Amino acid sequence: MTQQPQDEFESSVESAVDWMKTIQERLRINDNTKGPRSALEARLRDTEKICQLEPEGRLKVDLVLMKADALLRCLSEEKKHEILSQLKDVKAMWEETAIYITHCHSRIEWVWLHWSEYLKAQDEFYVWIHNMKVTLEPDIELQLGLKEKQWQLNHAQVLLNDVINQSTLLERLLEEAASLYNRIGDPSVDEEVQKKMKLEYEEVKTEAERRVQLLEKITQEHEQYKTNVDQFQLWLTRVTERLNSCLSQGAKMPAENRIKSLQDIAKDVKNGEKKLRLLEAQSAGVMQNTSPLGAEKMKGELEELKQALEKLKLACLEEEERLMKTLRSENAYHSQARLLEAEVQEFRKSLQRLRNNFEPNDRVRSEEDLIALWRRYMGTTAALAEEESKVERLKTQLKELFRFSQDMQPLSDSVICAIREYQSLKGKTFKMSTETETELRQRFQNPLREFQLWKPSAQRLLDTTANISDPTLTDAFLLQIEEFLAESSRFKDQLLMLQLKKDFLNSIFDEERAKSLLTEAADATKEREHIHKGLLQRKSRLQALASQHLDFDTVFKALQKKLSSIKASLDAEKEPLPDLLSKQSRLQRLQAIQEETAECAIQLEELEKGAQSNPAQMHKIKLLSSDYQMLKRSLETRIAEGQLHVQEHWTFNDKLLDLQQWLSATRQKLESYRDVSGEWKTNNRASDMEKLQAEFPAKEIQLHFIEAHGQLVEENSSPEGVAHIQTELKKLKGSWKSLRDMMSSLLKTMSPNWVMMDAGKKVSISDQTSAEGFAFYSAVEPKHYQKNLAKGEDSGDLQLLKNFEQWLQGENATLSKILATKPSNNEEFKAKHSKLMELQCHVPEGQHRFEELLRLPPAVRNSEELEELRYRWMLYKSKLNDSCDSLITSFGEEPITFRKGRRGGACSFLRRVCCAALPLQLLLLLLLLLAFLLPLMEETHSCKLANNFARSFNLMLRYEGPPPT
Repeated sequence: MTQQPQDEFESSVESAVDWMKTIQERLRINDNTKGPRSALEARLRDTEKICQLEPEGRLKVDLVLMKADALLRCLSEEKKHEILSQLKDVKAMWEETAIYITHCHSRIEWVWLHWSEYLKAQDEFYVWIHNMKVTLEPDIELQLGLKEKQWQLNHAQVLLNDVINQSTLLERLLEEAASLYNRIGDPSVDEEVQKKMKLEYEEVKTEAERRVQLLEKITQEHEQYKTNVDQFQLWLTRVTERLNSCLSQGAKMPAENRIKSLQDIAKDVKNGEKKLRLLEAQSAGVMQNTSPLGAEKMKGELEELKQALEKLKLACLEEEERLMKTLRSENAYHSQARLLEAEVQEFRKSLQRLRNNFEPNDRVRSEEDLIALWRRYMGTTAALAEEESKVERLKTQLKELFRFSQDMQPLSDSVICAIREYQSLKGKTFKMSTETETELRQRFQNPLREFQLWKPSAQRLLDTTANISDPTLTDAFLLQIEEFLAESSRFKDQLLMLQLKKDFLNSIFDEERAKSLLTEAADATKEREHIHKGLLQRKSRLQALASQHLDFDTVFKALQKKLSSIKASLDAEKEPLPDLLSKQSRLQRLQAIQEETAECAIQLEELEKGAQSNPAQMHKIKLLSSDYQMLKRSLETRIAEGQLHVQEHWTFNDKLLDLQQWLSATRQKLESYRDVSGEWKTNNRASDMEKLQAEFPAKEIQLHFIEAHGQLVEENSSPEGVAHIQTELKKLKGSWKSLRDMMSSLLKTMSPNWVMMDAGKKVSISDQTSAEGFAFYSAVEPKHYQKNLAKGEDSGDLQLLKNFEQWLQGENATLSKILATKPSNNEEFKAKHSKLMELQCHVPEGQHRFEELLRLPPAVRNSEELEELRYRWMLYKSKLNDSCDSLITSFGEEPITFRKGRRGGACSFLRRVCCAALPLQLLLLLLLLLAFLLPLMEETHSCKLANNFARSFNLMLRYEGPPPT
């Protein structure tokens, strides 16, 4: 019974052992990495086939186990030990064979992949070598000017830096080639190939250095030439200023001193000619390395300098000749000038005697004194007419002196002053005499004119009071009649005095006007007597009327008192308030006052209807209606301002509360990551931290928005409210900083190279070479780079910071002035809106300046000053955008209504932020999709999956140990 199981067992063991020996022999033959790439690829394919035969071997071993199990059931205990020993040997041999299969295939595959990646990097290096040779092959182009040459030099330096940076890649390639050569021994990676790569790189580097040296020499020559030209222009400007100063001080310096100064300037001009010749010689060398258009421009500049020097030289010669002529004519001038000066003094003395006839502050109070003064002025006028001949003689002598080229200003001023005194005295005499004569004429004509103006008024008063029957109007008309009677008595006296002075009228009036005046006076006297009589009769009739008051006065006074009370209540609501509740209460009070004002409008309308037949009452009602309209407009303005203030304060509180809640929730979430001892629990927190960190930039923008909006609320709040808002903002910023520190601590605990991102601030934590496939990430900059930064910042960079800070201060001050004004009508609103739009147009310029600051060296880019400017710039833009949105919201086409949920400014701002971040989000999603698809593409290659380093080959290039298993 046991013979058949025994035979089957031995047959299966023999088959399995033969199969494993065959496989081990094949593996021994293929277990070699030396030789060309085709042989290595053939061995790799053979080991792949051997790996595919592994299930067959496993079946043979399983068959042995099955046969052994059947045999063991039939054998005695003594023979079982022998069978189990055979099984142990078979299992050991199978395990050794399986391990050998995996190790052999993995080793060959690792070398194959290593070789493939090296060839890929080598191809990229040779592509770069080719591109750089093509770039450096053309000759250096001639440039237009110094700026273009500096740009060309900068470009060449960039190329040289690129070549220097490629040395790291070359060293890596050489290391990998040596490593591969040790493993495969193939001539394609031997020392000759390595030397060839290094030689080609050195050729490119030498050409780049030669180009940079040549461009540096050309640029330095042009810079030196430009410096010499600037110095020559500066010298030319200084000499020109000296010449202009000498010419402008002609009246202050003697002619001898001026001639000496001009001779010194002429010597300097001769030295300048030598400097110009040196510049021309130097320009020849510079023009050889400059484009034809640039050379023409340099020639034009030299020609302009030469012309300016010739012009300066000619001006010196002409001025020297003119001074010599002036010196010769001075003697003849002085003799005639002394004679003229003596005559001027005598003429001024005679004018002083005539001036004594005028009395200072002479005010005439009576017609008699006025007539006497008029006669004295007429005598002075006749005396001044006799001095006219002396004035003409002085003018003639002064005109003769003008032919001399001397300084005639003092003498001319003296003559002109004397003539002005004469003209002034003559004009004053004429003016005073004319004014006196005019006043006299008015004194005589005024009674007639005033009477002609008074007569219609008196006649209207008589007509108005002819049929009056209302007792309430008699008191007012009686007062008017009394006034008119007093005026009538005054006219009687004035007309009588005019008729008595008919002889003097012929002196100031012509004969016809004097007769006409007297005739008018007689007629006016008769008319006055007639009107006076009518006034006396009307006065007697009005005194007989009784007056009674109607209920109109009581209602009118009550309504007037009520409007006064409303105005006082409105004036009491001008003080700024501390908080939102008080502002809302004020707005309610203002609306209540508006209702009371509407009731007053109804009462005023009813009162007007009852007084349609009474003009006096209608006049009072119109005045009261005018006061009501002014009060109504003031109230509407105050309500609009109150609505705006409430809306601004509510928006601030809402955004503040929203951010505070987010900070509290985030803090609680981070606190939950701590254990009992206070240490961070960072297991499986990477995804949560990435999501949480992505929220920080938007929340920081919201923080800046709250700070900008808080300034708007502070402008219309009381000191207590301002202190409260500042305290809240201080607490908010403290909470924000504390949360950021907590977040940064957690991120550093999770990953030392993880950097906290900031809104509006890009922190790069990667320093990678330009070759694809060889990237190394680090959050720390190279030490030699940091040492260079530690040497200090460039003064030009600091000047850029200072200029941007000054510009930002000016823009912020302008914005504060605009926000300080409160528009009360449509025109003021349009003006304020146009000013804000003008500031909005300046924002691109400011952003361009700020981006220039971001391109500065890292020592400046990471400084505290730039971080402070970044914060102030974001705050200013947020404040400007919010001001524009608030202005449009408050004074738009729709009525101004308070809406609790209105958040137009913040939503529009956040919407712009989201739109700006949308392309980056789409790119991240695309990269994430590719990351998920890559493992699916490798599922069909089971041999690759067996090698755990095959999917991260960038790390394999840095692996120094034995081949992985």
